[in-house]
Amino acid sequence: MGSVATVTLPLPLLPSGWTAEKDFKPSGQGRLSAASERSLEPVGPHFLAHARRARHKRTFSEDDRIQAQEKAHKVEDVSDGEESEPEDPMMLQREAKDWKTQDHYKVLGLSRYRWRATEDQIKKAHRKKVLKHHPDKKAASGATEDDQFFKCIQKATEVLLDPVKRRQYDSVDEEADVDPPTKKELKSGNFYKLWSRVFKSEARFSKNHPVPTFGDADSSREHVEDFYNFWYNFDSWRTFEYLDEDVPDDNENRDQKRHVERKNANARRKKKAEDNARLRKLLDDASAGDERIKRFRQEANAAKNKKKLEREAAEKKAAEDAKAKREAEERAKQEAEEKAKLDREATKKAKEAAKNAVKKNKRVLKGSVKDANYFAGDGDASPAQIDAVLGDVELIQGKIDPDEIASLAGKLNGLKVADEIKGVWSGEVKRLVDAGKLKDGDVKTLA
Repeated sequence: MGSVATVTLPLPLLPSGWTAEKDFKPSGQGRLSAASERSLEPVGPHFLAHARRARHKRTFSEDDRIQAQEKAHKVEDVSDGEESEPEDPMMLQREAKDWKTQDHYKVLGLSRYRWRATEDQIKKAHRKKVLKHHPDKKAASGATEDDQFFKCIQKATEVLLDPVKRRQYDSVDEEADVDPPTKKELKSGNFYKLWSRVFKSEARFSKNHPVPTFGDADSSREHVEDFYNFWYNFDSWRTFEYLDEDVPDDNENRDQKRHVERKNANARRKKKAEDNARLRKLLDDASAGDERIKRFRQEANAAKNKKKLEREAAEKKAAEDAKAKREAEERAKQEAEEKAKLDREATKKAKEAAKNAVKKNKRVLKGSVKDANYFAGDGDASPAQIDAVLGDVELIQGKIDPDEIASLAGKLNGLKVADEIKGVWSGEVKRLVDAGKLKDGDVKTLA
Protein backbone atom coordinates (compact mmCIF):
# COMPACT_ATOMS: atom_id res chain seq x y z
CA MET A 1 0.00 0.00 0.00
CA GLY A 2 1.42 3.47 -0.98
CA SER A 3 2.36 6.16 1.61
CA VAL A 4 0.74 9.65 1.79
CA ALA A 5 2.94 12.77 1.63
CA THR A 6 1.81 16.28 2.70
CA VAL A 7 2.94 19.17 0.50
CA THR A 8 2.69 22.79 1.80
CA LEU A 9 1.99 25.43 -0.85
CA PRO A 10 2.03 29.16 0.18
CA LEU A 11 -0.87 31.38 -1.02
CA PRO A 12 0.06 34.09 -3.55
CA LEU A 13 0.47 37.65 -2.22
CA LEU A 14 -2.37 40.14 -2.78
CA PRO A 15 -1.69 43.12 -5.03
CA SER A 16 -0.57 46.24 -3.21
CA GLY A 17 -3.45 48.58 -2.31
CA TRP A 18 -6.04 45.78 -2.46
CA THR A 19 -8.85 46.03 0.11
CA ALA A 20 -11.93 43.91 0.64
CA GLU A 21 -14.18 46.93 0.97
CA LYS A 22 -13.50 48.33 -2.50
CA ASP A 23 -12.08 45.41 -4.54
CA PHE A 24 -14.13 42.35 -3.44
CA LYS A 25 -17.19 41.77 -5.60
CA PRO A 26 -19.39 38.78 -4.61
CA SER A 27 -21.16 36.82 -7.42
CA GLY A 28 -24.92 36.27 -7.70
CA GLN A 29 -25.75 39.94 -7.73
CA GLY A 30 -24.45 40.47 -4.24
CA ARG A 31 -25.94 37.31 -2.72
CA LEU A 32 -24.09 34.04 -1.78
CA SER A 33 -25.77 30.71 -2.28
CA ALA A 34 -26.41 28.36 0.63
CA ALA A 35 -23.79 25.71 1.39
CA SER A 36 -24.37 22.16 0.09
CA GLU A 37 -22.79 18.75 0.89
CA ARG A 38 -21.53 16.44 -1.90
CA SER A 39 -19.83 13.00 -1.82
CA LEU A 40 -16.64 12.44 -3.88
CA GLU A 41 -15.74 8.86 -4.78
CA PRO A 42 -12.33 7.68 -6.00
CA VAL A 43 -12.41 6.19 -9.56
CA GLY A 44 -10.01 4.94 -12.22
CA PRO A 45 -7.99 1.75 -12.95
CA HIS A 46 -5.31 2.54 -10.39
CA PHE A 47 -7.85 2.85 -7.56
CA LEU A 48 -9.58 -0.36 -8.68
CA ALA A 49 -6.22 -2.16 -8.68
CA HIS A 50 -5.50 -0.78 -5.20
CA ALA A 51 -8.91 -1.93 -3.96
CA ARG A 52 -8.42 -5.40 -5.48
CA ARG A 53 -5.02 -5.82 -3.81
CA ALA A 54 -6.41 -4.60 -0.48
CA ARG A 55 -9.41 -6.90 -0.67
CA HIS A 56 -7.41 -10.05 -1.51
CA LYS A 57 -4.37 -9.00 0.55
CA ARG A 58 -1.94 -9.38 -2.37
CA THR A 59 1.38 -7.79 -3.11
CA PHE A 60 2.02 -5.95 -6.38
CA SER A 61 3.89 -8.91 -7.93
CA GLU A 62 1.26 -11.46 -6.86
CA ASP A 63 -1.55 -9.36 -8.26
CA ASP A 64 0.27 -8.81 -11.59
CA ARG A 65 0.93 -12.54 -11.99
CA ILE A 66 -2.69 -13.52 -11.25
CA GLN A 67 -4.04 -10.84 -13.60
CA ALA A 68 -1.77 -12.06 -16.40
CA GLN A 69 -3.00 -15.64 -15.93
CA GLU A 70 -6.65 -14.57 -16.00
CA LYS A 71 -6.03 -12.49 -19.11
CA ALA A 72 -4.41 -15.47 -20.84
CA HIS A 73 -7.39 -17.68 -19.96
CA LYS A 74 -9.78 -15.09 -21.37
CA VAL A 75 -7.82 -14.87 -24.63
CA GLU A 76 -7.68 -18.65 -24.92
CA ASP A 77 -11.40 -19.00 -24.31
CA VAL A 78 -12.38 -16.38 -26.88
CA SER A 79 -14.17 -18.06 -29.78
CA ASP A 80 -13.76 -16.71 -33.28
CA GLY A 81 -16.97 -18.37 -34.47
CA GLU A 82 -15.19 -21.46 -35.86
CA GLU A 83 -14.98 -24.91 -34.43
CA SER A 84 -11.45 -25.84 -33.40
CA GLU A 85 -9.84 -28.70 -35.30
CA PRO A 86 -9.34 -31.79 -33.10
CA GLU A 87 -5.73 -32.71 -32.41
CA ASP A 88 -4.40 -36.12 -33.36
CA PRO A 89 -2.73 -37.73 -30.28
CA MET A 90 -0.02 -39.19 -32.54
CA MET A 91 0.74 -35.72 -33.88
CA LEU A 92 1.35 -34.44 -30.35
CA GLN A 93 4.12 -37.03 -29.95
CA ARG A 94 6.13 -35.88 -32.98
CA GLU A 95 9.82 -35.18 -32.66
CA ALA A 96 10.87 -31.63 -33.50
CA LYS A 97 13.79 -32.91 -35.57
CA ASP A 98 11.31 -34.50 -38.02
CA TRP A 99 9.74 -31.13 -38.89
CA LYS A 100 10.26 -31.57 -42.63
CA THR A 101 7.83 -34.52 -42.76
CA GLN A 102 5.17 -32.92 -40.60
CA ASP A 103 1.90 -31.47 -41.91
CA HIS A 104 2.35 -27.80 -41.02
CA TYR A 105 -1.30 -26.94 -41.63
CA LYS A 106 -2.47 -29.82 -39.45
CA VAL A 107 -0.07 -28.83 -36.66
CA LEU A 108 -1.69 -25.37 -36.57
CA GLY A 109 -5.22 -26.74 -37.00
CA LEU A 110 -5.66 -25.31 -40.52
CA SER A 111 -6.22 -28.55 -42.46
CA ARG A 112 -9.48 -27.32 -43.93
CA TYR A 113 -7.85 -24.18 -45.33
CA ARG A 114 -4.32 -25.22 -46.38
CA TRP A 115 -3.02 -23.04 -49.26
CA ARG A 116 -6.11 -20.84 -48.91
CA ALA A 117 -5.23 -19.88 -45.29
CA THR A 118 -4.53 -16.15 -44.89
CA GLU A 119 -1.69 -14.66 -42.89
CA ASP A 120 -4.15 -13.51 -40.19
CA GLN A 121 -5.55 -17.04 -39.88
CA ILE A 122 -2.05 -18.47 -39.51
CA LYS A 123 -1.13 -15.93 -36.82
CA LYS A 124 -4.38 -16.52 -34.96
CA ALA A 125 -3.92 -20.31 -35.12
CA HIS A 126 -0.33 -19.96 -33.88
CA ARG A 127 -1.49 -17.86 -30.94
CA LYS A 128 -4.09 -20.44 -29.91
CA LYS A 129 -1.61 -23.31 -30.13
CA VAL A 130 1.03 -21.42 -28.16
CA LEU A 131 -1.45 -20.58 -25.40
CA LYS A 132 -2.37 -24.25 -25.18
CA HIS A 133 1.03 -25.92 -25.54
CA HIS A 134 3.54 -23.40 -24.17
CA PRO A 135 6.05 -25.19 -21.90
CA ASP A 136 5.69 -22.53 -19.16
CA LYS A 137 1.96 -23.07 -19.01
CA LYS A 138 2.38 -26.84 -18.82
CA ALA A 139 4.97 -26.43 -16.09
CA ALA A 140 2.65 -24.15 -14.13
CA SER A 141 -0.11 -26.77 -14.35
CA GLY A 142 2.25 -29.48 -13.09
CA ALA A 143 2.62 -31.30 -16.43
CA THR A 144 5.92 -33.03 -17.15
CA GLU A 145 5.63 -33.18 -20.94
CA ASP A 146 8.54 -31.94 -23.04
CA ASP A 147 8.40 -29.08 -25.51
CA GLN A 148 8.75 -31.13 -28.74
CA PHE A 149 5.29 -30.32 -30.07
CA PHE A 150 5.72 -26.67 -29.14
CA LYS A 151 8.82 -26.61 -31.34
CA CYS A 152 6.77 -28.21 -34.13
CA ILE A 153 4.26 -25.36 -33.77
CA GLN A 154 7.02 -22.77 -34.01
CA LYS A 155 8.50 -24.45 -37.09
CA ALA A 156 5.13 -24.69 -38.82
CA THR A 157 4.52 -20.99 -38.20
CA GLU A 158 7.99 -20.11 -39.44
CA VAL A 159 7.42 -21.99 -42.72
CA LEU A 160 3.87 -20.76 -43.38
CA LEU A 161 4.59 -17.09 -42.64
CA ASP A 162 7.60 -17.04 -44.97
CA PRO A 163 6.27 -16.57 -48.57
CA VAL A 164 9.18 -18.46 -50.15
CA LYS A 165 9.13 -21.38 -47.70
CA ARG A 166 5.36 -21.61 -47.81
CA ARG A 167 5.37 -21.79 -51.63
CA GLN A 168 7.95 -24.55 -51.47
CA TYR A 169 5.83 -26.48 -48.94
CA ASP A 170 2.57 -25.91 -50.86
CA SER A 171 4.29 -27.37 -53.93
CA VAL A 172 4.58 -30.77 -52.24
CA ASP A 173 1.44 -30.65 -50.06
CA GLU A 174 -0.34 -33.76 -51.34
CA GLU A 175 -3.17 -33.31 -48.83
CA ALA A 176 -4.39 -30.32 -50.86
CA ASP A 177 -4.60 -32.30 -54.11
CA VAL A 178 -7.95 -33.42 -55.53
CA ASP A 179 -7.83 -36.86 -57.15
CA PRO A 180 -9.37 -37.22 -60.63
CA PRO A 181 -12.81 -38.84 -60.67
CA THR A 182 -13.02 -42.58 -61.17
CA LYS A 183 -15.14 -44.22 -63.87
CA LYS A 184 -17.66 -45.20 -61.21
CA GLU A 185 -17.93 -41.61 -59.96
CA LEU A 186 -18.32 -40.29 -63.49
CA LYS A 187 -21.17 -42.71 -64.18
CA SER A 188 -23.10 -41.70 -61.07
CA GLY A 189 -22.03 -38.06 -60.74
CA ASN A 190 -21.85 -34.78 -62.60
CA PHE A 191 -18.97 -34.98 -65.11
CA TYR A 192 -18.38 -31.23 -65.22
CA LYS A 193 -18.66 -30.71 -61.46
CA LEU A 194 -16.20 -33.53 -60.67
CA TRP A 195 -13.58 -32.33 -63.16
CA SER A 196 -14.07 -28.70 -62.11
CA ARG A 197 -12.93 -29.62 -58.58
CA VAL A 198 -9.75 -31.18 -59.99
CA PHE A 199 -8.72 -28.22 -62.15
CA LYS A 200 -9.71 -25.71 -59.48
CA SER A 201 -7.18 -27.42 -57.20
CA GLU A 202 -4.50 -27.48 -59.92
CA ALA A 203 -5.09 -23.78 -60.68
CA ARG A 204 -3.29 -22.80 -57.46
CA PHE A 205 0.01 -23.51 -59.24
CA SER A 206 -0.66 -21.20 -62.20
CA LYS A 207 1.62 -18.23 -62.90
CA ASN A 208 -1.05 -16.67 -65.12
CA HIS A 209 -4.40 -15.40 -63.88
CA PRO A 210 -7.31 -15.54 -64.28
CA VAL A 211 -7.42 -19.29 -64.85
CA PRO A 212 -10.27 -20.43 -67.18
CA THR A 213 -12.90 -22.58 -65.49
CA PHE A 214 -13.90 -26.03 -66.73
CA GLY A 215 -17.43 -24.84 -67.42
CA ASP A 216 -20.56 -26.94 -67.85
CA ALA A 217 -22.58 -28.66 -70.54
CA ASP A 218 -23.82 -25.31 -71.90
CA SER A 219 -20.37 -23.71 -72.27
CA SER A 220 -19.60 -22.19 -75.65
CA ARG A 221 -17.07 -23.64 -78.06
CA GLU A 222 -14.81 -20.63 -77.52
CA HIS A 223 -14.86 -21.17 -73.73
CA VAL A 224 -13.99 -24.86 -74.06
CA GLU A 225 -11.18 -24.20 -76.55
CA ASP A 226 -9.74 -21.44 -74.32
CA PHE A 227 -9.81 -23.81 -71.35
CA TYR A 228 -7.93 -26.65 -73.05
CA ASN A 229 -5.48 -24.31 -74.80
CA PHE A 230 -4.65 -22.70 -71.44
CA TRP A 231 -4.10 -26.01 -69.65
CA TYR A 232 -2.19 -27.71 -72.48
CA ASN A 233 0.19 -24.73 -72.31
CA PHE A 234 0.03 -24.47 -68.52
CA ASP A 235 2.79 -22.37 -66.92
CA SER A 236 3.28 -23.71 -63.39
CA TRP A 237 5.29 -22.11 -60.60
CA ARG A 238 5.38 -25.42 -58.74
CA THR A 239 8.83 -26.28 -57.42
CA PHE A 240 10.18 -29.14 -55.38
CA GLU A 241 13.00 -27.54 -53.32
CA TYR A 242 11.21 -28.57 -50.13
CA LEU A 243 12.19 -32.19 -50.80
CA ASP A 244 15.87 -31.34 -51.34
CA GLU A 245 18.50 -33.21 -49.41
CA ASP A 246 20.22 -30.91 -46.90
CA VAL A 247 23.43 -29.44 -48.27
CA PRO A 248 26.40 -29.80 -45.84
CA ASP A 249 27.80 -26.55 -44.45
CA ASP A 250 31.35 -27.89 -44.10
CA ASN A 251 33.51 -25.54 -46.16
CA GLU A 252 36.31 -28.08 -46.28
CA ASN A 253 34.14 -30.61 -48.15
CA ARG A 254 33.20 -28.53 -51.16
CA ASP A 255 33.06 -31.51 -53.51
CA GLN A 256 30.41 -33.16 -51.34
CA LYS A 257 28.45 -29.93 -51.25
CA ARG A 258 28.50 -29.62 -55.04
CA HIS A 259 27.53 -33.27 -55.39
CA VAL A 260 24.45 -32.78 -53.17
CA GLU A 261 23.48 -29.61 -55.03
CA ARG A 262 23.67 -31.40 -58.41
CA LYS A 263 21.71 -34.33 -56.99
CA ASN A 264 18.97 -31.98 -55.73
CA ALA A 265 18.80 -30.16 -59.08
CA ASN A 266 18.40 -33.44 -60.98
CA ALA A 267 15.73 -34.64 -58.56
CA ARG A 268 13.77 -31.40 -59.00
CA ARG A 269 13.91 -31.67 -62.79
CA LYS A 270 12.68 -35.25 -62.64
CA LYS A 271 9.78 -34.36 -60.33
CA LYS A 272 8.88 -31.41 -62.55
CA ALA A 273 8.75 -33.67 -65.61
CA GLU A 274 6.62 -36.21 -63.75
CA ASP A 275 4.23 -33.48 -62.64
CA ASN A 276 3.90 -32.18 -66.22
CA ALA A 277 3.14 -35.72 -67.42
CA ARG A 278 0.57 -36.15 -64.66
CA LEU A 279 -1.19 -32.92 -65.63
CA ARG A 280 -1.12 -33.89 -69.32
CA LYS A 281 -2.81 -37.20 -68.49
CA LEU A 282 -5.49 -35.36 -66.51
CA LEU A 283 -6.24 -33.22 -69.56
CA ASP A 284 -6.28 -36.23 -71.89
CA ASP A 285 -8.69 -38.09 -69.62
CA ALA A 286 -10.96 -35.05 -69.23
CA SER A 287 -11.07 -34.28 -72.95
CA ALA A 288 -11.66 -37.95 -73.85
CA GLY A 289 -14.93 -37.97 -71.91
CA ASP A 290 -15.98 -34.38 -72.68
CA GLU A 291 -19.24 -34.58 -74.61
CA ARG A 292 -18.91 -30.92 -75.60
CA ILE A 293 -15.86 -31.67 -77.75
CA LYS A 294 -17.67 -34.54 -79.45
CA ARG A 295 -20.65 -32.27 -80.13
CA PHE A 296 -18.47 -29.50 -81.56
CA ARG A 297 -16.74 -31.97 -83.89
CA GLN A 298 -20.07 -33.32 -85.12
CA GLU A 299 -21.32 -29.81 -85.78
CA ALA A 300 -18.12 -28.93 -87.64
CA ASN A 301 -18.36 -32.07 -89.80
CA ALA A 302 -22.01 -31.38 -90.55
CA ALA A 303 -21.21 -27.82 -91.66
CA LYS A 304 -18.30 -29.07 -93.77
CA ASN A 305 -20.46 -31.71 -95.45
CA LYS A 306 -23.18 -29.15 -96.11
CA LYS A 307 -20.74 -26.84 -97.89
CA LYS A 308 -19.38 -29.75 -99.87
CA LEU A 309 -22.86 -30.80 -100.98
CA GLU A 310 -23.76 -27.25 -101.92
CA ARG A 311 -20.54 -26.88 -103.92
CA GLU A 312 -21.07 -30.17 -105.73
CA ALA A 313 -24.67 -29.21 -106.52
CA ALA A 314 -23.53 -25.88 -107.91
CA GLU A 315 -20.87 -27.53 -110.06
CA LYS A 316 -23.36 -30.06 -111.34
CA LYS A 317 -25.90 -27.37 -112.23
CA ALA A 318 -23.25 -25.35 -114.04
CA ALA A 319 -22.24 -28.42 -116.02
CA GLU A 320 -25.86 -29.10 -116.93
CA ASP A 321 -26.43 -25.48 -118.01
CA ALA A 322 -23.30 -25.55 -120.16
CA LYS A 323 -24.35 -28.85 -121.65
CA ALA A 324 -27.83 -27.47 -122.52
CA LYS A 325 -26.30 -24.57 -124.46
CA ARG A 326 -24.23 -26.73 -126.78
CA GLU A 327 -25.50 -27.66 -130.14
CA ALA A 328 -27.51 -30.78 -130.64
CA GLU A 329 -24.74 -32.60 -132.47
CA GLU A 330 -22.44 -32.13 -129.48
CA ARG A 331 -24.99 -33.22 -126.87
CA ALA A 332 -24.54 -36.94 -127.34
CA LYS A 333 -20.77 -36.65 -127.16
CA GLN A 334 -20.98 -34.43 -124.08
CA GLU A 335 -23.34 -36.83 -122.35
CA ALA A 336 -20.98 -39.73 -123.05
CA GLU A 337 -18.02 -37.79 -121.68
CA GLU A 338 -20.01 -36.75 -118.61
CA LYS A 339 -21.07 -40.31 -118.00
CA ALA A 340 -17.47 -41.49 -118.27
CA LYS A 341 -16.37 -38.76 -115.92
CA LEU A 342 -19.02 -39.70 -113.36
CA ASP A 343 -18.03 -43.35 -113.65
CA ARG A 344 -14.38 -42.50 -113.00
CA GLU A 345 -15.30 -40.31 -110.05
CA ALA A 346 -17.54 -43.01 -108.63
CA THR A 347 -14.80 -45.58 -109.02
CA LYS A 348 -12.28 -43.25 -107.40
CA LYS A 349 -14.62 -42.47 -104.52
CA ALA A 350 -15.34 -46.13 -104.05
CA LYS A 351 -11.62 -46.88 -103.90
CA GLU A 352 -11.04 -44.02 -101.49
CA ALA A 353 -13.95 -45.10 -99.34
CA ALA A 354 -12.63 -48.66 -99.24
CA LYS A 355 -9.13 -47.37 -98.43
CA ASN A 356 -10.47 -45.10 -95.66
CA ALA A 357 -12.54 -47.95 -94.28
CA VAL A 358 -9.43 -50.13 -94.07
CA LYS A 359 -7.50 -47.34 -92.31
CA LYS A 360 -10.35 -46.79 -89.90
CA ASN A 361 -10.66 -50.50 -89.14
CA LYS A 362 -6.90 -50.74 -88.57
CA ARG A 363 -7.16 -47.88 -86.09
CA VAL A 364 -9.90 -49.84 -84.31
CA LEU A 365 -7.60 -52.88 -84.12
CA LYS A 366 -4.71 -50.86 -82.67
CA GLY A 367 -7.03 -48.92 -80.41
CA SER A 368 -8.42 -52.14 -78.95
CA VAL A 369 -5.02 -53.29 -77.64
CA LYS A 370 -4.40 -49.78 -76.30
CA ASP A 371 -7.74 -49.88 -74.45
CA ALA A 372 -6.62 -53.23 -73.01
CA ASN A 373 -3.42 -51.51 -71.78
CA TYR A 374 -1.48 -53.82 -74.10
CA PHE A 375 -2.55 -56.71 -71.81
CA ALA A 376 -0.21 -55.48 -69.05
CA GLY A 377 -2.82 -55.75 -66.32
CA ASP A 378 -3.10 -52.94 -63.73
CA GLY A 379 0.46 -51.68 -64.14
CA ASP A 380 1.89 -49.57 -66.95
CA ALA A 381 2.92 -51.48 -70.09
CA SER A 382 6.62 -51.42 -70.86
CA PRO A 383 7.85 -50.14 -74.23
CA ALA A 384 9.00 -53.65 -75.14
CA GLN A 385 5.57 -55.09 -74.41
CA ILE A 386 3.86 -52.33 -76.41
CA ASP A 387 6.14 -52.97 -79.39
CA ALA A 388 5.51 -56.72 -79.19
CA VAL A 389 1.73 -56.35 -79.12
CA LEU A 390 1.66 -53.79 -81.95
CA GLY A 391 4.02 -56.01 -83.97
CA ASP A 392 1.61 -58.94 -83.66
CA VAL A 393 -1.29 -56.66 -84.67
CA GLU A 394 0.62 -55.58 -87.80
CA LEU A 395 1.41 -59.22 -88.60
CA ILE A 396 -2.24 -60.25 -88.42
CA GLN A 397 -3.33 -57.22 -90.51
CA GLY A 398 -0.92 -58.27 -93.22
CA LYS A 399 -2.44 -61.78 -93.38
CA ILE A 400 -6.10 -60.82 -93.83
CA ASP A 401 -8.01 -58.93 -96.54
CA PRO A 402 -10.09 -55.74 -96.06
CA ASP A 403 -13.33 -57.66 -95.50
CA GLU A 404 -11.72 -59.76 -92.77
CA ILE A 405 -10.24 -56.63 -91.22
CA ALA A 406 -13.72 -55.05 -91.19
CA SER A 407 -15.19 -58.19 -89.61
CA LEU A 408 -12.50 -58.25 -86.89
CA ALA A 409 -12.96 -54.51 -86.22
CA GLY A 410 -16.71 -55.05 -85.84
CA LYS A 411 -16.06 -57.66 -83.16
CA LEU A 412 -13.63 -55.43 -81.28
CA ASN A 413 -15.52 -52.19 -81.64
CA GLY A 414 -17.02 -51.10 -78.31
CA LEU A 415 -15.14 -53.62 -76.17
CA LYS A 416 -13.30 -52.15 -73.14
CA VAL A 417 -12.53 -55.21 -70.99
CA ALA A 418 -9.04 -56.58 -71.61
CA ASP A 419 -10.09 -60.24 -71.31
CA GLU A 420 -12.88 -59.83 -73.90
CA ILE A 421 -10.56 -58.01 -76.29
CA LYS A 422 -7.90 -60.67 -75.97
CA GLY A 423 -10.52 -63.38 -76.51
CA VAL A 424 -11.46 -61.87 -79.89
CA TRP A 425 -7.81 -61.65 -80.92
CA SER A 426 -7.16 -65.22 -79.79
CA GLY A 427 -10.06 -66.44 -81.89
CA GLU A 428 -8.75 -64.59 -84.95
CA VAL A 429 -5.25 -66.04 -84.46
CA LYS A 430 -6.73 -69.55 -84.21
CA ARG A 431 -8.75 -68.98 -87.40
CA LEU A 432 -5.66 -67.87 -89.31
CA VAL A 433 -3.64 -70.81 -88.01
CA ASP A 434 -6.40 -73.23 -89.05
CA ALA A 435 -6.53 -71.56 -92.48
CA GLY A 436 -2.77 -71.94 -92.88
CA LYS A 437 -2.11 -68.20 -92.99
CA LEU A 438 -0.17 -68.30 -89.73
CA LYS A 439 1.94 -70.85 -87.97
CA ASP A 440 1.80 -71.77 -84.32
CA GLY A 441 4.11 -69.47 -82.43
CA ASP A 442 4.12 -66.64 -85.00
CA VAL A 443 1.88 -64.58 -82.71
CA LYS A 444 2.95 -64.62 -79.06
CA THR A 445 1.11 -61.79 -77.34
CA LEU A 446 -2.39 -62.21 -78.82
CA ALA A 447 -2.75 -66.00 -78.84
